[in-house]
Amino acid sequence: MSTSPSATPPVPARKPDQFGGPIGTVVLSLGMPAVTFYLWSAVAHHGGALWLPRSWSELAAMVPAPTPTAALLLAGWIALQAALYVWAPAKVVQGWPTEHGERAEYRINGLFAFVATMVLLLGGIVGGWISPRAVLSHWGPLLTLCTGFAVLAALVCYVAGRRRGALERSSGHPIYDFYMGTILNPSIGRHDLKFFFESRVGMGAWGAFAILLPAAELEATGTISTAMLAVSLCQLFYIIDFFVFESTLLTMIDIIEENLGFMLWFAFLVWMPFNFTLQQQYVAVAQPQLPIAAAVGVVALNFAGYYVFRTANLQKQGFRRDPTRKVWGKSPVTMDTARGTKLLLSGWWGLARHANYLGDLCMAWAWCLACGFGSVVPYFYVLYFTPLLLDRERRDHEMCRRKYGADWDRYCEKVPWRIIPWVY
Repeated sequence: MSTSPSATPPVPARKPDQFGGPIGTVVLSLGMPAVTFYLWSAVAHHGGALWLPRSWSELAAMVPAPTPTAALLLAGWIALQAALYVWAPAKVVQGWPTEHGERAEYRINGLFAFVATMVLLLGGIVGGWISPRAVLSHWGPLLTLCTGFAVLAALVCYVAGRRRGALERSSGHPIYDFYMGTILNPSIGRHDLKFFFESRVGMGAWGAFAILLPAAELEATGTISTAMLAVSLCQLFYIIDFFVFESTLLTMIDIIEENLGFMLWFAFLVWMPFNFTLQQQYVAVAQPQLPIAAAVGVVALNFAGYYVFRTANLQKQGFRRDPTRKVWGKSPVTMDTARGTKLLLSGWWGLARHANYLGDLCMAWAWCLACGFGSVVPYFYVLYFTPLLLDRERRDHEMCRRKYGADWDRYCEKVPWRIIPWVY
């Protein structure tokens, strides 16, 4: 891992004021794994129902012991994705410069890697070399291993960031910094670990599970239910779209602003692949009935949300490349700033400061509604995602206020709505 300091000015210290400060990050560091194991157990052992442990043995069963097979699956997955990342054809681009002048290098070949991986996976299933049910029987041990990996990786990154000292932004509070991270772009050689684990390991594993879960249902019952089909196809479309536009990840707050600590390690290795597929996990055990008309409505809501999400992001990216580019067929309305740059006041960005989040929320509701109303467990995604986006919008707001100063306040007067035009 690259950690050697260079003779550059120190960056400002971080205030421990996010997520409730040190106390809040302790709660989250313990709570995120506890919630994940509880939700897995609710589906795997209780048919998707909420439950209370009645004995220490039930509580212990929430955290299954790792198995050699699960370890091989995890190691094989990371090795395959690393090989594709390093050796598959790619467009090599540089990320945004950090406050101390460093620029990470990224290989943009996620779509190729994801398609190649899914071809191998589907080929193995069709050829009979891979049993989806056998793979998913190690779900619990995999969950335990990935959680342990996240803890260990966060500790390594914490030490690496502290070694770089004032070249990295941290608060000096060990627990807070363990959760939030002390290093922005840890790397092996030229390869940024944060980008790799978010894009290839996290998103890729989510996509693999979105194929394995309906395949396991088909293997067990001889058919794929309407609910399973609707959720999995909508999610796979979203995941493929992510890889089509993978380079835009380099402009996101995850990459350019947030350090790599336990929050992101756990998100990439556990939260994303295991919790984002709770809908399919629930459908597999509870088998809710989704009428065709309801399925059409769910899919329509999903793609309406996708349209808002993608077109809003394309407007933003197009404006960054060419501030004169037309938006919705008209010349863009812009606002000059003291930094010498412009802020967009047209299209979705003239209606709300984060209309793309509205699209995200519509898709989240579609995936959950497909599961019916028999349990709150498959609705965890939207229940978690809504406050996450609200918090992210607030954090982005403060980052822009620091960046643009009084110009940002003027922009907010012109675009008062945060996410939902005329509502919020």
